[in-house]
Formats: sequence, C-alpha cells, structure tokens
Amino acid sequence: MWTQRDLTLKPVRRGFHLITREVVSALPELSGVRVGLLHVFIQHTSASLTISENASPDVRRDFETYFNHAVPDGWADFEHTLEGPDDMAAHIKASVLGSSVSVPVREGRLAMGTWQGVYVCEHRDHGGPRRLVLTLMGES
Repeated sequence: MWTQRDLTLKPVRRGFHLITREVVSALPELSGVRVGLLHVFIQHTSASLTISENASPDVRRDFETYFNHAVPDGWADFEHTLEGPDDMAAHIKASVLGSSVSVPVREGRLAMGTWQGVYVCEHRDHGGPRRLVLTLMGES
C-alpha cells in the first residue's frame, strides 16, 4: 500500500514547532498499516524537519538559541542578501537539519520513542505557510 498526501502548515513564528499531531491527522490510512514507513518531506529551502524531544518547551527554545548562535542572521560574509538578513542563514540551517524525516510505522502508529516528536523548524521571521509531502508505505 502506498498513499501520498500534501499537508500545508499554517505560518508559525521562527522556531521549532511540534507537528506530529498534524501529520498523523492528515493520514487516516495510518491506522490500517501493520508495518511500514512514513516519509515526510518539506518543499522549502528555508525551513526544515527533525525529530527530537516532545515534552519540554525548553528543548525547542534551546534549539533555536543554538542555531541562531551557530548561523547568525545578516553575517557580513554572506553574498546572498537580496531576500533579507534572515534568508541565507535560514538556507544554511535548513541544509544542516535536512528536508525530510522517515518514521517507522507499527500496528497503525508511528513507532517513535516515548519522548520523540516531529518538528517543523522555521528559520525565517516571516516564512509563511509550509508545504509537506507525506508518503506512507506499508502492509495492512
């Protein structure tokens, strides 16, 4: 069985945002998959995806603090500056974190650890809606 859905996320502020519920809600077929894999891909170059701790908001804030320190907006050596001071930094952060995650599916549920969740990482101040492609494959 293969299923593919597009999911458009509402605009969010810059930062790391849990989207596990939105992803699961967009795939009613998930409940019928005994064993499989969910691939989540973001169709943008200034936002990314990751899997990390899903309980403490401190983790989300610390991710944002780290990445803003590692790749500051408006770094003087950036050549690509036409789209604002946060654009090139956003491209680098998105490349480091990546454009997709894959999650195993077992008995109709995502087989993540107790404290894991899927994040969209918004690296721009005004990124706008973000489009995801969800590809579910598996056996019922």
